[in-house]
Amino acid sequence: MRQATHCLAKKGFLPYSESKALTFGYLVDDKSYPGKTLLYVVNYPNRSKSEGSVFTLVLANSGGRQDFSIQNNARFVEPAGGRGDVSFVAPPLGGSWTQAHLVSAIRKIEKQPNLAISARDMRAVDSSADCEAYSDALPGQGEPKE
Repeated sequence: MRQATHCLAKKGFLPYSESKALTFGYLVDDKSYPGKTLLYVVNYPNRSKSEGSVFTLVLANSGGRQDFSIQNNARFVEPAGGRGDVSFVAPPLGGSWTQAHLVSAIRKIEKQPNLAISARDMRAVDSSADCEAYSDALPGQGEPKE
């Protein structure tokens, strides 16, 4: 999971934070797409889990390295306690099928314990993971300039 958050940070999908740690939840899905393993990651900015950012990553192993391909992202809000509809503030790519899968993942993730990962660990160079994102070819997107 630390490698996945490293890739999200490296590609500019996570907000830069001076806080000591960011809070995440995740779900591994190896059933929705035969032959592929998906990792859904949610970043929660607060303890209420009433809002957050959700990401879809495709996982693969290549030559002993873990490959992460960021395929989608969206920002969402929902009533506190998860008792209402999830609304996408910044909708994902794709249509209603994609949104339904993201909502399902968010619901499952919010029932699990959170995971705190330090901002320092996320920003550390990780040579054991390869990262790519759908936005790599888009102007003004992808890896931040240093």
